[in-house]
Amino acid sequence: MNLTKEIKQPAVLSVPASGRELPLMEAFYTIQGEGYNTGKAAYFIRLGGCDIGCHWCDVKESWDAAAHPLTSVASIVAQAQQYPGKAVVVTGGEPLIYNLDLLTLTLQQAGILTFLETSGAYPLSGSWDWVCVSPKKFKKPLPSVLAKADELKVIVFNKSDFAWAEEHAGQVAPHTRLYLQPEWSKAQQIVPDIVDYVKNNPKWQVSLQTHKYLNIP
Repeated sequence: MNLTKEIKQPAVLSVPASGRELPLMEAFYTIQGEGYNTGKAAYFIRLGGCDIGCHWCDVKESWDAAAHPLTSVASIVAQAQQYPGKAVVVTGGEPLIYNLDLLTLTLQQAGILTFLETSGAYPLSGSWDWVCVSPKKFKKPLPSVLAKADELKVIVFNKSDFAWAEEHAGQVAPHTRLYLQPEWSKAQQIVPDIVDYVKNNPKWQVSLQTHKYLNIP
């Protein structure tokens, strides 16, 4: 994979095509802070590896897949089962770089809901109870993934991002929930614009990174 020049090490890793093992950066139990599922207890599985290269990404340490150990799906799911909240958010990095069929099947067999957070830049794999697509300008989402989105969450960094949001809103299903979320470092400047935009375009809703206000992961 070729990454943006911000990445010091190439994110190259030999991962089984079966998805039996995945590069696990971190996993933790917390409260979902963004979008439709805000406020719900969830176990986060963050996979390493990303070639999208957002300059404002707050987990750039996830980009290099080779920096994170290959971990068996059985071990990942066993850890998730230890917590009372029965929902898992699979995020990254960009999780759809990998085959997620086995991970989601095993989670669902354990009675755990599967929520995906993706840029949509890679084909959809896995069986999902909720799909959140957050499109990025650096590598556009595939129409086939946008068509499966339960939630479209657009990060607003400047005013031009409203047009970007509308472009993608026209590619999702009628039932898809639409969210505008301020990029954290620009929140103070951009939130008033988002509020005005949503008031004038009420098909959209505001999403905030509430976990940062709560000071939790």
